[in-house]
Amino acid sequence: MLRSPYHGGHLEVIVGPMFSGKSEELIRRVTRAVIARQRVQVYKPALDDRYHAAAVASHAGRTVDAVAVRSAADIRAHLSGEGALLRGEPLPLPDVVGIDEVQFLDGEVVPLALDLADQGVRVILAGLDLDFRAEPFGCMPGLLARAESVEKLTAICTVCGAPATRSQRLIGGQPARFDDPVVLVGALESYEARCRVHHVVLDGS
Repeated sequence: MLRSPYHGGHLEVIVGPMFSGKSEELIRRVTRAVIARQRVQVYKPALDDRYHAAAVASHAGRTVDAVAVRSAADIRAHLSGEGALLRGEPLPLPDVVGIDEVQFLDGEVVPLALDLADQGVRVILAGLDLDFRAEPFGCMPGLLARAESVEKLTAICTVCGAPATRSQRLIGGQPARFDDPVVLVGALESYEARCRVHHVVLDGS
């Protein structure tokens, strides 16, 4: 049986910029849990349908089946099995719960993750720690502060080849403005990985 270094439930967070391999690492961890015959359930935000509507997909093309959700409440409902609860037969929690692109979910994902860990679940979350402005992204600070394990990945700066920690948003080939909407789902057509030196955000209009 594949064992964690932690006893009981715990929270693991994988962060980094675009193209740093966050989804790839989440897929690797949950795949190992499946091989170890653990019960695994994976979720993803419904708005992220870049590669697959019902799977977590890495930029490299690896996938794992996932349930698309719009909120933390959707995850709670799915895990509880509303129909089973009505029949007085609550479903057992999985051994492992994975959530990709967690920065797109509402702040209630923080107490959800903590509740699951408190109930003995290994919770694996992957997401952007910084938005395109290099500001903390949504729920991520609350998750990072409470996690037992944090892995911060880097990509490769498209300008100089140095380790990249930021996501450069491009609009028509030009850097985005600070006051542009925070959420814009995209891939190579809208984003590049950049280091601190080459990350550019234009002043708001």
